[in-house]
Amino acid sequence: MAKQKIGFVGVGMMGHGMAKNLLNKGFEVTVMAHKNRKPIEDLLEQGAREAKTPRQVAEQSDIVILCVTGAPQVDQVVYDKDGMLEVFRPGMILLDCSTSEPTLCERVAKDLASLGASYVDAPLARTPVEAEAGKLNTMVGADEKIFAEVRPVLETFCENIFYMGAIGSGARTKLIYNLITMGHAALISEALCACAATGVDLNRFAKVVGGGNANSGIFQMIVPKILEQNDYSGLKFSLVNAAKDLRYYNRMTSEIPLSGNMGPAVLNALVQAVNTGFSNGLVGDMVKAQCKANGVELKK
Repeated sequence: MAKQKIGFVGVGMMGHGMAKNLLNKGFEVTVMAHKNRKPIEDLLEQGAREAKTPRQVAEQSDIVILCVTGAPQVDQVVYDKDGMLEVFRPGMILLDCSTSEPTLCERVAKDLASLGASYVDAPLARTPVEAEAGKLNTMVGADEKIFAEVRPVLETFCENIFYMGAIGSGARTKLIYNLITMGHAALISEALCACAATGVDLNRFAKVVGGGNANSGIFQMIVPKILEQNDYSGLKFSLVNAAKDLRYYNRMTSEIPLSGNMGPAVLNALVQAVNTGFSNGLVGDMVKAQCKANGVELKK
C-alpha cells in the first residue's frame, strides 16, 4: 500500500526535524515557503517539494500537518485567501500539531467534516532537539479510527503518543500540561532570586533540590546550565509562546468556569519577564527578569 502524501506547513524550529524524519521514513513531503529559507532549502535537498501557499500544499497532499505558532496562524492557514479549507477532499486529514485553542480545533473539525475530511489535534511536547531525533511527545484528540490512520505518521517523529480522546482533548491536555511546565519555571525563577536576595548559596541550594522531592525535570533543564555555564537556554521555549499558551489556558478555564489561582499567577510571571526586556527571551530568562525586577544579582 502506497504511503500517504504529506503536506507540511510550519517548518520552523520544531517542524524542520519533523519533516526531515518523514522524508527519512519514505514519505513524500510538500513543504510551504517560509520566511526563513534555511530549513526549507535543507528539506528540498533531502527530496521535499515546495509549495507557495497552504492551498497548494493541500492540493498535493493526503494528510496536511500544521506546526504553527497558535490559533491565529491556524485560522489564517485554514480560512484565509489561498487557505486550504476549500480544496480539502473527502478522506483527507488535517493533523494539527500546533498549540492552539480547543474551541478553534472543534470549529475546524466541524468545517472539515462537512467536506468529508477529518481533523486531528496533536500538540507536541519536548524541544527541537527531540524533533530532530524523532523523539517528541504528542497528545492526540481525534476519532479513534482516524487516530489509527495517522499513528504511523506520528511515529516518524514522536517517541511517545498519548491518545486523549475526542477532538479538542489533545489541545486541552497540552494547555494544562504547560500550566505545570511553566508553573515550575516560574517557581524556580522566584526561588533562585530569593536565594540571591537572602544569601543562600546557589550551588548548595541546587544540590538540596536535586536530592529531594522538590526536584523536577524542568529544574534540571534550567538550573545546572545557569550555574555551570551562565547559560539560560536550557529550556528552549520562547517566553512569548509560553505566555500565549497560558493565555489560552486561562481563557479555556474561564469558559468552564473554573476557579483557580495558579493560571493567572503563572501568566503574570511570564508577562512580567517579557515586559522587563526579555521579549525575545527563552523561559530560562525568567530568572534574569525576576532578579532585575528585584535589583538582585545571582552569585554563582
